[in-house]
Amino acid sequence: MVSESFIEKSDQTSTHCYKIDSLCCDDLLIKTGMINFLVEYIWLVPLYGLLGAVFSLPWCFGFIRKTGPRPAAYINIFMTLLSFIHDGVVFSHIWQQPTQSIIFPWFSIADLDLSLAIEISPVSVGALQLVTGISLLAQVFALGYMEKDWAIARFFGLMGFFEAALGGIALSDSLLLSYGLLELLTLSTYLLVGFWYAQPLVVTAARDAFLTKRVGDILLLMGIVALSSDGAGLTFSQLQNWAQTSPLPPFTITLIGLALIAGPIGKCAQFPLNLWLDEGMEGPSPASIMRNSIVVSAGAYVLIKLEPVFNLSPVVTDALIIIGAITAIGGSLIALAQIDLKRTLSHSTSAYLGLVFIAVGLGHVNIAFLILFTHGVAKALLFMSAGSIILTTSGQNITELGGIGSKMPCTTLAYMTGSAGIIALLPLGMLTTFSSWFNGNLKVTWWLLIILLIVNLVNAVNFTRVFRLVFLGKSQPKTKRAPEVPWQMAIPMVSLTIITLLAPFLTLNYSLSSSTSSSMIVTYSLPLIMVSGLIGCLIGAFIPLRRGWNRPIQKSLRVIQDLLAYDFYLDKIYEVTVVAFISNLAQFTTWCDRYVIDGVVNLVSLVTVFSGNTLKYNTSGQSQFYILTIIIGVSLLIWSILSGQWQNIINFWSLF
Repeated sequence: MVSESFIEKSDQTSTHCYKIDSLCCDDLLIKTGMINFLVEYIWLVPLYGLLGAVFSLPWCFGFIRKTGPRPAAYINIFMTLLSFIHDGVVFSHIWQQPTQSIIFPWFSIADLDLSLAIEISPVSVGALQLVTGISLLAQVFALGYMEKDWAIARFFGLMGFFEAALGGIALSDSLLLSYGLLELLTLSTYLLVGFWYAQPLVVTAARDAFLTKRVGDILLLMGIVALSSDGAGLTFSQLQNWAQTSPLPPFTITLIGLALIAGPIGKCAQFPLNLWLDEGMEGPSPASIMRNSIVVSAGAYVLIKLEPVFNLSPVVTDALIIIGAITAIGGSLIALAQIDLKRTLSHSTSAYLGLVFIAVGLGHVNIAFLILFTHGVAKALLFMSAGSIILTTSGQNITELGGIGSKMPCTTLAYMTGSAGIIALLPLGMLTTFSSWFNGNLKVTWWLLIILLIVNLVNAVNFTRVFRLVFLGKSQPKTKRAPEVPWQMAIPMVSLTIITLLAPFLTLNYSLSSSTSSSMIVTYSLPLIMVSGLIGCLIGAFIPLRRGWNRPIQKSLRVIQDLLAYDFYLDKIYEVTVVAFISNLAQFTTWCDRYVIDGVVNLVSLVTVFSGNTLKYNTSGQSQFYILTIIIGVSLLIWSILSGQWQNIINFWSLF
């Protein structure tokens, strides 16, 4: 009896367990199906931001007034949150999995096949996660920063458009698609820089930023057309295979490579197309957060994917290294002479993007990705801190600020953490990145270490100088009442501060990899980099700073200050060279059109009118006169045709 009841109970238990297991299997299948659906439709993530921009239109155009413009902001923040969650689920699923591709056929005729390809890999999805994450924090930050702006709906709509273009570039595996998205990025930059279009300086800055980028975009398009006409595919994976068996001569591939790097030069604000980022600071600070962290990184992202093509020409790789070195050192020095808070930070952005160009020129692609990530996170935090100061004090001249450290602790901590994340002094993001560069697994030279030491030292001086002027010292008239920012701005700053502190752990596996070299440069590189950051901080802490008068009395120092403050007078050089040439050429073509082309046209018309008026008097009505005219005309025509052949005809008849 006991055994029978035991058997019956066991059967019930097993049946119950079987039902539970079947339910768990069903839940697992549903979960797996949902994840596969999200992975397959990862291309929807950039469209979320675009939908947010579209949904903002009723408030942008004033069709809806009763609710105020804030619902447009909430819609865009919600769509960005949705894209962040979608991409986060996909990123956690495909981590350490092989690359997948999704191809959308677009146009095909004869040998021309234009397809739009999407790459699903840990790198592309991770880049998209960075885009959506910083965009989400920047939009929440903008909710407090733009609270009293009458065009807040238009701003958030443009931010959604901004995010859509950036997200598409992160996922794109097609050079053609990336070019189209870079064009949209140029347009959105123009609209955001010129957001406050009632100010003449803002309009000028937006125009200059747009035209400067267009120079690089046109040359990039030339390179794309040349690649497609020479048999190369327009996806990055096809370009990598094509580069291994490229049939092009060295001169041709050099011209194509130089054209291809022109686009990233403009997007990344590299010499000689670096002036637009300085003028781009006229836009709202939340847009500057995006622009100086991930927008400039978008051009570098495309540059990194084109690295196999650049390796075909030593001239192109040398050009990348030279341009990157000039921008890295020059941008760091220019930042030292700036007194505008955002401009002191924007020039350092150009400097660190110059290091990315050097890494790509050397073929160190992984290091380029690490620099983009660590710099992007830390620089976004720095611009959040700068935006908080500007909103609270209604000023951004650092000589008019001071004593903010005790009044705005959250902002102060954000600035300190962001600066430490960029200066390779503490074990934060940039130090682990540089240690990965000099861990012995890559071929490095002393000149590379010297460039890094100069950039690290000068930027340490700059950040320390700004910290002393803005956060330390006595309170100035604009900072006597400087309360901490509201929670909409404080929460993103605290969140990004934590992310900046955790960034080294994401790059730790590179720095801990085994070294294959014991050379002197590998041994002493990391201590030298840390010492350069320490020396820079000490110089910035003890150099005399001027508040009331920011120009030195010594003429030599004033010349150096003006040289750096006015960007080495690069805009003046453009005025007397490129601008003057184009202006004179336009005046010459106008003169030719007015006096030469129009003169020929007017002469033909006068001859026609005169000949017509002359011939009308020959209309007599006599047929023999018309026949005589025809005979004379035909004779003259035959004479003109045979005028050069008369000697041959005479020689022919002489044979008989």
